[in-house]
Amino acid sequence: MSKLRWHHVAALVAASATAVFGFAVAPAAGAGGVSATFSKGSDWGTGYEGKYTITNGSTAARTSWTLEFDLPAGHSLAGLWDGSQTTSGQHVTVKNTWNGTIAPGASVSFGFNVKYSGAYAAPTGCKLDGGSCDATGQPPTTTPPPTTTPPPTTTPPAPGGLKNLGYFAQWTVYGRNYHVKNIHTSGSAAKLTHINYAFGNVTNGQCVLGDAEADTGKFYDAASSVDGTSDTWDTGALRGNFNQLRKLKKMYPHIKVLFSFGGWTWSGGFGQAARNPAAFADSCYKLVEDPRWADVFDGIDIDWEYPNACGLSCDTSGFAAFKNLSQALRDRFGSGNLVTAAITADGSNGGKIDAADYGGAAQYLDWYNVMTYDYFGGFNAQGPTAPHSPLTSYNGIPQQGFNSDAAIQKLKSKGVPASKLLLGIGFYGRGWTGVTQSAPGGSATGAAPGTYEAGIDDYKVLKTKCPATGTVAGTAYAYCGNQWWSYDTPATIGGKMTYTKNQGLGGAFFWELSGDTTNGELITAMGNGLK
Repeated sequence: MSKLRWHHVAALVAASATAVFGFAVAPAAGAGGVSATFSKGSDWGTGYEGKYTITNGSTAARTSWTLEFDLPAGHSLAGLWDGSQTTSGQHVTVKNTWNGTIAPGASVSFGFNVKYSGAYAAPTGCKLDGGSCDATGQPPTTTPPPTTTPPPTTTPPAPGGLKNLGYFAQWTVYGRNYHVKNIHTSGSAAKLTHINYAFGNVTNGQCVLGDAEADTGKFYDAASSVDGTSDTWDTGALRGNFNQLRKLKKMYPHIKVLFSFGGWTWSGGFGQAARNPAAFADSCYKLVEDPRWADVFDGIDIDWEYPNACGLSCDTSGFAAFKNLSQALRDRFGSGNLVTAAITADGSNGGKIDAADYGGAAQYLDWYNVMTYDYFGGFNAQGPTAPHSPLTSYNGIPQQGFNSDAAIQKLKSKGVPASKLLLGIGFYGRGWTGVTQSAPGGSATGAAPGTYEAGIDDYKVLKTKCPATGTVAGTAYAYCGNQWWSYDTPATIGGKMTYTKNQGLGGAFFWELSGDTTNGELITAMGNGLK
């Protein structure tokens, strides 16, 4: 997206056997060979990822479970997945969602993130169904009536309707080895409200699939499938990312998925599409609502870079083209589908926002994803070094209007409601090499080396490769050796989410899921910040 076409996450209730004043009491919940163990994953100094694994060592299947634990002082829960949680002070109670049934010998787990100040300390006071979390090896003496396990569900992470939208790039299933399953295992799915699937192509004035193999053909075995169930080779069976997203939505029914078309590389076809908006909209509707995968998608997102302006190629379709296209899409998709657009964040006078009727088009769209990143980077080889996603202007910024706030204010001034604007976050950084000063504004000799492309790298790489050394204009920068990088961290994302709420925006979005850590540091910061 934008300049990132190839870059752009049971226990049965058994009581314990004790004798009190001669009365026998049912065995405690940890009985029956059922146990729960805590393990700690990543720790970033101010928080960590934890997991409880519940193992059924008995001979009978378990159909539900409730686990309790206490967090030490200075520790607080920052997010939880694969369970339904309530907290009272430091006490946390977690009940099963989709993972209540545990066959003999099997295990289930739930994960969570904890924020802390001072020193790390593990949770204490673990109780499984009211009893010990240590397996006793004794069979339970009572069995509650069987319960119907509800479909997996989570509560949308952003109260008040704020959106936390992430892009899933189809090509990440190749060299990056990031799949829909990772959205689940990283804990990201529980924090998302929407996923934009990128990208479909625009050719001959029509919407078409961008990569049929990744979209609908790639085979997922049980181990790599999001729900642990293998794909089938049966004729007509849906595979690929579409089928994985279908399974993810069953596990997380609150998530809405939109099919995004265009992007930096595939925006050249929009000019032809704009010449017959109704025909274009009809082709998109027939593709998105194809009976083979209609249940996967809840609408369409258009990423035209850029109407009546220049991106990878230049468009001359005119000021009204974007509005006309948006109206045609709304007419064809109706009020029951989401219709959105990713748009430029060029807030300069006479810049890209001024080139098209974004104010007039807003009435037909549910919201805009304002691409408030890629302002500066190694594509200007000699610099000056500057943060690629500044929230505000600052002394020495290379170009006025190239910051998030300038874009948001300009769009508001054109009549776009604040609630229809989502602030963009990059889960990657941009950098230069040949730099001799740590502060912004230094000269460079070229783009810094990156994992996949010069001048760009994922946050999950940069946080270790070149840790942040300072902040400017609400985002972070890093100077290491002769390299200078800028990127957002959990702390700077927190500030940007505060801005989002203070401005009354509809939420935030990010490009893209594979750039985050395996435990979802950045999406966690977004989810927490939007609360």
